[in-house]
Amino acid sequence: MDDLFGDIKPGSSSTSSAAKSPAAQTEEEEYESVLFVARECYVYKLPARTSTAGYKAGEWGDMEAFIWKGRCRVMEYTKGESSRAVVRLEDSNTGELFAQSPYDKTGKAVEAVLDSSRYFVLKVVDVKSGKHAYLGMGFQDRGEAFDFQVALQDWQKRQRAPKEDFSQSNSSSSSSTPAAPKHDFSLKEGQTISVRLGGASAPPKKSTGPKESGGPIPLLAPPPSVRKR
Repeated sequence: MDDLFGDIKPGSSSTSSAAKSPAAQTEEEEYESVLFVARECYVYKLPARTSTAGYKAGEWGDMEAFIWKGRCRVMEYTKGESSRAVVRLEDSNTGELFAQSPYDKTGKAVEAVLDSSRYFVLKVVDVKSGKHAYLGMGFQDRGEAFDFQVALQDWQKRQRAPKEDFSQSNSSSSSSTPAAPKHDFSLKEGQTISVRLGGASAPPKKSTGPKESGGPIPLLAPPPSVRKR
């Protein structure tokens, strides 16, 4: 699968670095940071999708029949004001890239399955050819799966924050428009007001408990813990 998935490399320019000023070189530097890391995750080949309702890990077959096991990292690459996030599946010992999933603001590159909180579907992309494929991925620890989702959601929120700030500034500027004249409802001299007091209303009924929503999500076994060779 090495020829299918290529590594993400910082963008290069045809201009020689010797011809650039130090300031220009500083502006083009790309910084990377680790948003999440799990030493072990399991990758599965997905069967043909039969509906658009969503993925279910229970339909992937034997959970011990994974095709790859290794490290999962969520990386953020920042260059100037732009930022991009990538889910990288790497060899736990050598760091060699197995597959990668570029994550964007839409969040469609990573999809949680419907029947478990430990499993996800990744859209992996070969940067060189532009081809993509879908793979299943699972974590043994439910906490790692939760942290994985939080890392992606936090990055997604940070990318949307500038637009939200802009919309808030527009709403505050619109509130500075002149307000309509206020009506005077005060009593004039000689006017009176009468108030009729009715019986005490019945006290509100106490809730008997929280309403039950749909049935529980069926539990699915986590990926195997035994190293498979």
